[in-house]
Amino acid sequence: MRRRFGSLALSFASILALCQGCNPVTEEELETPPAAAAPTGTAAQPLAAPGFAELHHHMFAEEAFGGGWFHGSYTGTLASCDGGMPESDHARVRMDLSSLLNLCPNSGNVNLSGVPVLSQLFGISGAVGSEFIGKIEGTEGDTGIHLGRMNVNTQWPRWDTIAHQQAWEGWLQKAYQGGMSLVMVSLVSNEFLCKVLPTQNLKRACDEMSDVDVQLQMARDFDARTSWAEIALSPAHARQIIASGKLAIVLSIESSKLFGTKDWRTELDRVYSLGVRSLQPVHQLDNRFGGAAPHNAIFQAAQFLENCHIDTDCGLTGSGFTLGFDVDTNCRNVKGLTADGKALVQEMMNKGMVVDIAHMSERSIQDTFAISQARTYYPLLVSHGHFREVMNPDLAANEKTTPAWVVQYLRQTGGMFGLRTAHDETRTYTKTTVANTCQGSTRSLAQAYEFGRIGLKVPMAFGADLNGFIQQTRPRFGNYGACSAGFKAEADAQMNQQRVSGPPRLGTDFDEYGLAHVGLLPDVVRDLKQLGVNTTGLENSTEKFIQMWERANSTRTGMADAAADIDTSGVAAYVPKATREAQYPQICGKAYAPSSKAVGDSCRFAQECISAACSTSEGCSGTVGTCICDGDNDCATNQYCGVGLNLGACRNKQPKGALCTANRECLSGKCSWLTCN
Repeated sequence: MRRRFGSLALSFASILALCQGCNPVTEEELETPPAAAAPTGTAAQPLAAPGFAELHHHMFAEEAFGGGWFHGSYTGTLASCDGGMPESDHARVRMDLSSLLNLCPNSGNVNLSGVPVLSQLFGISGAVGSEFIGKIEGTEGDTGIHLGRMNVNTQWPRWDTIAHQQAWEGWLQKAYQGGMSLVMVSLVSNEFLCKVLPTQNLKRACDEMSDVDVQLQMARDFDARTSWAEIALSPAHARQIIASGKLAIVLSIESSKLFGTKDWRTELDRVYSLGVRSLQPVHQLDNRFGGAAPHNAIFQAAQFLENCHIDTDCGLTGSGFTLGFDVDTNCRNVKGLTADGKALVQEMMNKGMVVDIAHMSERSIQDTFAISQARTYYPLLVSHGHFREVMNPDLAANEKTTPAWVVQYLRQTGGMFGLRTAHDETRTYTKTTVANTCQGSTRSLAQAYEFGRIGLKVPMAFGADLNGFIQQTRPRFGNYGACSAGFKAEADAQMNQQRVSGPPRLGTDFDEYGLAHVGLLPDVVRDLKQLGVNTTGLENSTEKFIQMWERANSTRTGMADAAADIDTSGVAAYVPKATREAQYPQICGKAYAPSSKAVGDSCRFAQECISAACSTSEGCSGTVGTCICDGDNDCATNQYCGVGLNLGACRNKQPKGALCTANRECLSGKCSWLTCN
């Protein structure tokens, strides 16, 4: 047995501080928590492992991509960043990427002008081009120039962070103390994302397995010095760790160039000996083990640079063409598992490892399931995914989303599903009581979770993918992208509805920053519960994971579950954004939600404000102001009018000589030196 060194458990006072803000806690504030009570019962009948599981967490991704993309360390050095100002040390790509396309002889036939992300990435590049990587509805992202993200506890971290640390160990411990008892830490990298970064930002050459090895050592070092978490080497070991009051860590690898060009059997043995217990045979790109599920145009370009293939059977990348991937007329990758891929899956099963089929092409999944059947239904896992049937049409079109027939495979094999804590717009699931009235928030997440629970009946845990180059669950309140997965007017109306009709705020950063970091995962559970979701399965998902892992290491007698009761009905028809947006009034050709903004909220037009007053009158030019008080209108809504001084409740406009802090408080419209004149 190893001796344990060091202590990084948070004191109760530190936890309270973390609940109220994103500020990091120094190591001097950390102390060992009281030991958990020893479990009762016999060894032959282990108690159910309590708590929820997070099945896809990139704790050490600061060393992914040659160490040249992320700002901030998991150890807590969450220092102010340079805001992306050139030459920034993070969150930006090289100044010139156009030459990359010249690596392929037929690159002249590729027109990227109609693909916004690629035209900006390869055409503009640098800090400006980088900004388009993280831009989605409701946010400008935190890449490129991001001056608003310079300091912790401002706008970093928040739900749309893709280049700043979300996995500080203090936040991980906060999640553990909030009910998370098992986390699958994924060691990750991508060679293409490394090669597009400024060379001066890189710590090492762009080699995915070198990055993985660095992260693997970081995980082992973390295990050696931490008293409240431990790497689990078997399901029995995971039970022992959790029963002793610690967080169980399961190590996995997510890499397109898995094992590089080395002998994969030797490499599998090596990483297994170092504690790795799960793999994804494929990641973003096709590799020597099998075909990947295409989804993002950036990785289609990356695949193109690997094989110079332009496919015209389906237009995934642009009008009539797909870069890199060999697809059929339904835009599905034609590549399944290779001979090496099938052998790798077999060897993983021989070792009792967790086989993660996330990112596999549908043909690769079918090939893996065939092997599972032949091995008496060896369990399969999707560590992070979206349920295809309940997602918006744009996302559902991606092969990477998980259809019901794949979920049936999971249930038949005794596997489970890691649900992405996504920022996306979802379709309404009519069999839940949760109204789908805040797009991209926990209300959207509830539609997917309830579809999985009620319709698909699949065991679920979180598959958040924090530090995974992907946005997270949006907030329901505030000015940082609340309800913003649809369009602005709808987001404003829905945010106001949350404020008026609830459920109320939790009183933590999650309210306005969304799922900003791993420490807020317990708040996702809390918010789902107060929305009316039955979270019992989620809150006990660690036990389901361990049971799946035990099934992999035991003698199986056949199918775990026929899964004949899957029901995909109840998903409402999708109403396009353009149709919904047309129902809102317009000013200057821009849709807006009337009287949806409280004093202090950002505004473009006075008509957006409950007070009917906005600090800017230039909304047509795109200028953003703030909703302000405006005399009687504000008194009627009991809004506070004071600016600078607390003069109490709103009041009618004052006569000459009365106290004032703003011109609008005076009958004359003139206030100077705190007096109406």
